[in-house]
Amino acid sequence: MTVSGQSSAEYTEKRSRFIAVIRHCETEQEAVSFINDIRAKHRDARHNCYAYSVSSGAVKRFSDDGEPHGTAGKPMLDIIDGEGLCNVCAVVTRYFGGVLLG
Repeated sequence: MTVSGQSSAEYTEKRSRFIAVIRHCETEQEAVSFINDIRAKHRDARHNCYAYSVSSGAVKRFSDDGEPHGTAGKPMLDIIDGEGLCNVCAVVTRYFGGVLLG
């Protein structure tokens, strides 16, 4: 199962702004390009955490991008896997609002 196209959502928690974007990606090259596009769009964000499962689930990667180890990218990948998704890339951008959340 996969997603078609691209979708996004935004959430605010304790003044931190989170922007989640998920997109269909067939290859690791497509996923990395998508992640780099998001990073370029949100250059001033504190974090751009990501997870992807591409090549029909044969390639899986994630990054916490400076968030505490294991608190962002891995849980995102766990959800992708748990939902049975493949050929997707998800990026969550965080603009820090000055309040620690954990």
